Amino acid sequence: MSEILEPGTVFAGYRIERVLGRGSMGTVYLAAHPRLPRHDALKVLSPSHSGDFEFSARFAREAELVATLEHPNVVAVYDRGLERGCLWLAMGFADGIDAGELIRRYPAGVEPARALHIVREAARGLDEAHRRGLLHRDIKPANILLESRGGEPDRVYVSDFGLARSAADVGTLTVAGDLVRSLSYAAPELLAGQPADHRADVYALGCTLFELLTGSAPFPETGAAAQVRAHMTEAPPQPSRYARALPAALDAVVARALAKDPAQRYESCGALAAAATAAFDSGATAAFDTHTSGWRRPSRRVQALLAATVVVAVAAVVAVFLVRPHDSTPVVATSSAPTAATTSSTVTSTAATSTAAAVGWGPFQYMVDAFPSLLPPVPVASGAQDLRCTPTDTDGKHTTLSVSPDQAGGMTCRGGGALVDALFVTCDPGRKPIDQSSDSDVTLTGQRDWQRSTGSGRIMWGTGPGLDSPHSGTLQIVFDGAARDFCRITVVGGSTGQDLVDGWWNSAPL
Repeated sequence: MSEILEPGTVFAGYRIERVLGRGSMGTVYLAAHPRLPRHDALKVLSPSHSGDFEFSARFAREAELVATLEHPNVVAVYDRGLERGCLWLAMGFADGIDAGELIRRYPAGVEPARALHIVREAARGLDEAHRRGLLHRDIKPANILLESRGGEPDRVYVSDFGLARSAADVGTLTVAGDLVRSLSYAAPELLAGQPADHRADVYALGCTLFELLTGSAPFPETGAAAQVRAHMTEAPPQPSRYARALPAALDAVVARALAKDPAQRYESCGALAAAATAAFDSGATAAFDTHTSGWRRPSRRVQALLAATVVVAVAAVVAVFLVRPHDSTPVVATSSAPTAATTSSTVTSTAATSTAAAVGWGPFQYMVDAFPSLLPPVPVASGAQDLRCTPTDTDGKHTTLSVSPDQAGGMTCRGGGALVDALFVTCDPGRKPIDQSSDSDVTLTGQRDWQRSTGSGRIMWGTGPGLDSPHSGTLQIVFDGAARDFCRITVVGGSTGQDLVDGWWNSAPL
């Protein structure tokens, strides 16, 4: 199949009419339904992705999850499949623009009534998704679609649930593979590789509200390192300082929505939208300047002072991030010729240094030092074979990077190849040799010593409890020598432990 489908081409029964946008993972088309008198948005992924079994399975699963959402503020997913070696997804078509384009048209800020309407409607769709146990995890202006209704308020849709996850999953920035968030809207817990829930969407909607009203992202730093550091360490900016006509009560709303601790944020997106509306209702607000189509900006001197308080000088660059696995093309039609889709603030994975203050492993660094070729160098990166890890304490429970060093006892990792369901690293924080016997709940079928240029030890394999089933293949690895004898690694996956020995161990970077 050629890279771009020409108008008139029939694909999966749909007749292609034109390109709506293109991204790194594929192309979105306006397409006529094969039987019904309507047009759908057809996302066609590049052929290279269909050969990846894990990606294809995840694509199908996520499409099925989102298809269960039926809400007037959520773009509907109608169908999905594989055609000519390409995965495709049929979605509702919103005839209009996205909120990102609206901000570009009004760079000094969108009229407040319209901005609040957009946030309220988007919140309704998100809250319904959260009630159904789904997280969006990529809320930003480009994923909020606006359909004009001729003199009435825009119809607002939340789109691009391609990153949606069940709330029962461990939702971190790196779950599901090789993606980087659009950093301007990423919650601190996602950037730190911590488990996330619906309040990460609340944070992102708060960032979107701020940008709609001021024309600026809340942390407009240049470069990934500065953005990550700002989200994780800088106080939320005050919208009334960016646009003096905004009510001061709105500052507290944004501060709560963008709280570093999820427990301090609004409990729902609807609660955030209601608080923002109340902030305007409770205080006098200067009139919107219809001559400039925006709020009057502070003087250049004030802008310079504000910039000086926001821009962060970083001595070392955070350079290991993940690549977003699907395009961020808005599923919209515009009156002008379609243009190539753009993404905001994404960074490809490269090897360089990072500041521990931004995204370092902190007390868990000793594990990465012991297994540098296996584990992610920083929490927002991937390790070997797309391995993504979150920290656990000495009891094996998920914890934060701020845990005391004597409680930094392990990592729980996903990825590691299609055969691996999970990988667990267990270490003694005091660097004392760890018990090298097999776990009592594992039935061994084999064991042997191993020796490589990197060290030596013993592997034990058999069957034990799996993540989603009572029986799974299990492989346990222990190490000789003071450099690593305080750790052990347990790998779960496959049907038997022998599957893991044959399909994972022989190439494991240990």
